[in-house]
Amino acid sequence: MKSEPVSGRYGVGLMLGALGVVYGDIGTSPLYALRECFAGSHGIMPTHDNVLGVLSLIFWSLLIIVSVKYLAVVLRATNKGEGGILSLMALAFPDRSGDSGGKRRAALLAMGVFGAALLYGDGMITPAISVLSAVEGINVVTPMFDHYVLPITVIVLVALFAVQHHGTGKVGSFFGPVMVAWFAVIAALGIKGILLAPEVWKAVDPLHGAKFLVANGWTGFVVLGAVFLVVTGAEALYADVGHFGPRPIRIAWFAMVLPALFLNYLGQGALLLSDPGAVANPFYLLAPKWGLIPLVVLATSATVIASQALISGAYSLTMQAVQLGYLPRMEIRHTSRAARGQIYLPHLNWFLMFSCIGLVLGFRSSTNLAAAYGIAVTLTMLTTTLLFYVAARRLWNWSAWQAGAVCAVFVAVELAFFAANFLKVLHGGWFPLVVATMLFTAMTTWKKGRSLVRAKLVAASMPLDLFLADVEANSPRRVAGSAIFMAGNPNGTPIALLHNLKHNKVLHERNLLLTLVTDDVPQVDAARRVEVEELTAGFRRIVGHYGFMEEPNVPELLATVLVDGKAIDLNNTTFFLSRETIIPTDEPGMMKWREKLFAFMSRNAQSATQFFDLPANRVVELGMQVEI
Repeated sequence: MKSEPVSGRYGVGLMLGALGVVYGDIGTSPLYALRECFAGSHGIMPTHDNVLGVLSLIFWSLLIIVSVKYLAVVLRATNKGEGGILSLMALAFPDRSGDSGGKRRAALLAMGVFGAALLYGDGMITPAISVLSAVEGINVVTPMFDHYVLPITVIVLVALFAVQHHGTGKVGSFFGPVMVAWFAVIAALGIKGILLAPEVWKAVDPLHGAKFLVANGWTGFVVLGAVFLVVTGAEALYADVGHFGPRPIRIAWFAMVLPALFLNYLGQGALLLSDPGAVANPFYLLAPKWGLIPLVVLATSATVIASQALISGAYSLTMQAVQLGYLPRMEIRHTSRAARGQIYLPHLNWFLMFSCIGLVLGFRSSTNLAAAYGIAVTLTMLTTTLLFYVAARRLWNWSAWQAGAVCAVFVAVELAFFAANFLKVLHGGWFPLVVATMLFTAMTTWKKGRSLVRAKLVAASMPLDLFLADVEANSPRRVAGSAIFMAGNPNGTPIALLHNLKHNKVLHERNLLLTLVTDDVPQVDAARRVEVEELTAGFRRIVGHYGFMEEPNVPELLATVLVDGKAIDLNNTTFFLSRETIIPTDEPGMMKWREKLFAFMSRNAQSATQFFDLPANRVVELGMQVEI
């Protein structure tokens, strides 16, 4: 976490970065959120009481969910400065290998994984609805442009994903200033609108929201699903805390983002009071005609920035899932030598791009997309609250009633939002749920499959002390050079070593047993990166430690290790790896279809040679079949 004081140029830079990355999604919600409260399928009329009631619900939703839950409470629970649902899961359950906690622990872990899977659905819908709602502003300029909305949206999305391989470093410095301009403009538009009907300030009274829900009954409850759109980017506050630190994020929110958002919502509400016909697009109708085209350009830029933040978040989440053992190895490219957090995953990038384009062409309008948006986010927020309850009790020794009292408020609000959003399932809300279910199935299948394979390999291996005793007693032939045997089990004898000795009947002069361990922290301190243990018979065990937000690099790791007082010469070293071919069987473990899915994922995983950045001309892979 950033521990430096937020002052001077450094502090301003952090706050600008937070504006650009953290608040891009929630900051562009005014494009469509209030419109959907009145122009959606529920068709609620923009009367005086209804407008004040909806504005009151919006204001208090921003305060309770963003200001209190995330900024005041959840941001306290960081894993060595890093946030996000997988970091919180590691805090709540640090011993991922154990079985302590029984069914309750397993259920909460499953919820955490499902919450992570839901974020991918969010990552697909957010770029689609944000960019589409921005481009739809040209309809306000003239209806003649209506046929160009979808093509322009698709072009913007293709361009957005096409430049991802360059990384965000070169354009990141522009994110903050653009978002400062965005928040300044929407605040000014809001003030302009408020002058039309200053009584909208009464919306700060929560009684207006309560009266709205009572007076409108079922329809008011349905409107909650649209009100929730104003907080859909709140989860990014927690996920990005490691990049900026909590204080710059809090200052940016209270100093600029919250005032700008609320002023704009008030302005839109005042416009509806003075002209109910503006319900078609109250955001753009706040602007003077001469400013519409510049506003469309600025809005499109802001939505691209919001989309960029979610795409980068999907990359980071995927790398964490790979390191924690929930996804197979895949290609990860670093786009910056200075910042390890800037990564690019080509396969995921194109998957997200085609998904976003498919959503735009399938739903065809931001109103239709809004009907699908929200249910995934509410489930993720509920999962965060439940995991926070467990983490708070473990980290700070909160009693059950203390943690329960805090979390009960958030659960009550989020359950209401979830129930309202659940009504969207038949209107497109099924999409993020289907995506999340598919990813959850893949993630849990991979985790369980690797556990089954590991158990088989351990059973097929032999204790290292017995192996070393046998080597000393029988003294096989030695050849010059060094050999590195990679092994997942830090205690047993690597399968590749046993196969090499069995088939080639030789050992190298120096043999290193290398195991890479992912600890339950985002980053591992340099002093704890590597452990070297001297063994007998010319063997040494090397254990490299990495955090779940770090990508292992074996050559870099070995460069820090001395053998007999000398650095390891990779040009005179052979890497031995075992490569398993998965054979599905009828043995107990997983259902047959999941075993076939696991075998398919295993075949298509990136090779260990590429993933660990091993010198390809120094690698020997020894294959074996594993029945599960």
